[in-house]
Amino acid sequence: MVVSLSDWVRKIAILGCLLLLVSCQGKNQLPKNEAQVKVARIVSGQSLEVVGMAEQPNLISQVRLVGIDAPDLRQRPWGEAAKEQLENLIGGAEQSVTLEFDLETKDKIGRTLAYVWKNKVLLNEELVKQGNAMFVERSPNHKYDQRLERAQQWARLMGQGIWNPEKSMRLTPAEFRRQNL
Repeated sequence: MVVSLSDWVRKIAILGCLLLLVSCQGKNQLPKNEAQVKVARIVSGQSLEVVGMAEQPNLISQVRLVGIDAPDLRQRPWGEAAKEQLENLIGGAEQSVTLEFDLETKDKIGRTLAYVWKNKVLLNEELVKQGNAMFVERSPNHKYDQRLERAQQWARLMGQGIWNPEKSMRLTPAEFRRQNL
């Protein structure tokens, strides 16, 4: 097969245009689905207060870790254990974390829904893996459902935290909240 010089020139020109298009697409043009924030306070095993959200850089915003349900603080000893683990994973107040957003960014009471990352560790997953929270599907946010489900399977198999056969939690966090309004 003989390829003419004009065919080669055309192919090189097309390749050059494609490379130029790719190099012109800066990261700032892509949709931003992350925010770097500072933790003001750990509220529970599934929620934080943070400072530094883009729309309100100096105001405290409430963040709910998406895809998990941690025991209520009144569910002793599991609620306090979940909160302590989250504090340990973050390193306490004034620490920076990365919030990653999925399709729905707010819950029905106005809290920001996010996956929380610290040092490349998905904290939502760690809480579930250590048995300090349950995986709960939160439609339409499904980005890490498989990871969270596997973490829960691991925690159950290993008898971690709320799955400990010696002192397992009797009511799910949602059931506990319904009974103790």
